Amino acid sequence: MNAGKPGPSLITRLSLWLAIQGLFGAALLCGSVYFFVALSLEQRQDEILLDKEATIKHVLAEKRPKNLDMDLQHNLEDVLAGYDELSLVIVDENGKTFFKREGTRNDPRFIAHRRFPVSIALRDGSYIDAEAEMLFDFSQDDDLLDQLAWILTIAAALGTLLVSWTSVWLVRKGLSPLAALAAQTRQVSALDNHKRLDAAGQPQELVPLIAQFNDLLERLAVSYGQMQAFNADVAHELNTPLATLISSSELALRKPRPVEELREVLGSNLEELQRMAGIVADMLFLSRADRGQGNARRVRVASLAQLAAEVSDYYEALLQDKELHVAFDGDSPARVDIGLIRRAIANLVGNAVRYARAGTAIRIRIFSSASAAGTPAGPCVTLLVSNEGDTIDPQHLPCLFDRFYRADASREHADLNHGMGLAIVAAIANMHGGETRAQSENGKTQIGFTIGE
Repeated sequence: MNAGKPGPSLITRLSLWLAIQGLFGAALLCGSVYFFVALSLEQRQDEILLDKEATIKHVLAEKRPKNLDMDLQHNLEDVLAGYDELSLVIVDENGKTFFKREGTRNDPRFIAHRRFPVSIALRDGSYIDAEAEMLFDFSQDDDLLDQLAWILTIAAALGTLLVSWTSVWLVRKGLSPLAALAAQTRQVSALDNHKRLDAAGQPQELVPLIAQFNDLLERLAVSYGQMQAFNADVAHELNTPLATLISSSELALRKPRPVEELREVLGSNLEELQRMAGIVADMLFLSRADRGQGNARRVRVASLAQLAAEVSDYYEALLQDKELHVAFDGDSPARVDIGLIRRAIANLVGNAVRYARAGTAIRIRIFSSASAAGTPAGPCVTLLVSNEGDTIDPQHLPCLFDRFYRADASREHADLNHGMGLAIVAAIANMHGGETRAQSENGKTQIGFTIGE
């Protein structure tokens, strides 16, 4: 049985595709250069006409006490000096030619025309109306574009030939180090999960496999890092309240105490237990969100601002205590899970109140717009909560929505804030197919989210 005719070698196929890619890239680059040069020349023509129009109007409208005609003629010649491709004719309201200047080139195929009214100042302070007609011969620009087209065509052809000639050598060299891949895989171990396979110099057929393998290693490393960070964060967050509970209980049991004193100890312990329960509840919420079990059940809300106002009412006492007030800017309908969005707004408002300077405003801005990068196609709704206070260092902004993260390394107010409020906001935004935003500059911090409609 005769074997079938073999197809082209891998080197031939890859070399051919590299040559085609080089041709396409060169053509795209040269075409882009030609387009932008042509666009720049066209803009230059428009700018010249607009500039000369404004200058001519100014020169004609300027008052002159004597030698009117000679002065204007001289000034108009100065305006057009250096622009031999420009022609100008000014005819007054009586049909008399007041000024005429012919350009050195006047090819009707390449003429940009502009006609505009002008006012000519007379010596007695009065004005006469006239009409100016300006012609711009851009044949020199067209000649330049023709030369550029030839140069770019030759450059693209030479570049393609060079790519075709070198692609064979490059492909041969690129397919040679297959043994290095096996050596790299032997270096990957559970103890050193930061190593990745290097796809440089590997055959194209193996690149997807290397990429998938590296993605798997990356996911494992991220999961392992998250597990370690989670353990550390949970231990840190729960250690303090547990230590408080243990110490207070030990002190209460050392000797008989009055009922009221024991009641006070139990009340204090209950506060710590409630704080721990809040941490655990938030952790469970984020865990369910990560597993996709917290999908939003969205309904249409006519006014997102009204929903935010209802949430803000819960902070009325705290706002009055800190001499703050809430201001609203804009509104928009939206399809949201009301319970989740209430929780997200509450976390944002609570965060803003916590760090706002006394006597300032908490501003809630709501607006709809076209889809932004990272959000689904279609209209989007953005809700931003801003406060005035200390500026957050730019290095902290990308981490604000991480779990247990605090910009204050000293963990001040840890008893009131366990660092998962903004992480929950990010999870809720993700459930709605959106993203979070954070910006802080000049003492104004703005944090919020964008969700897709």
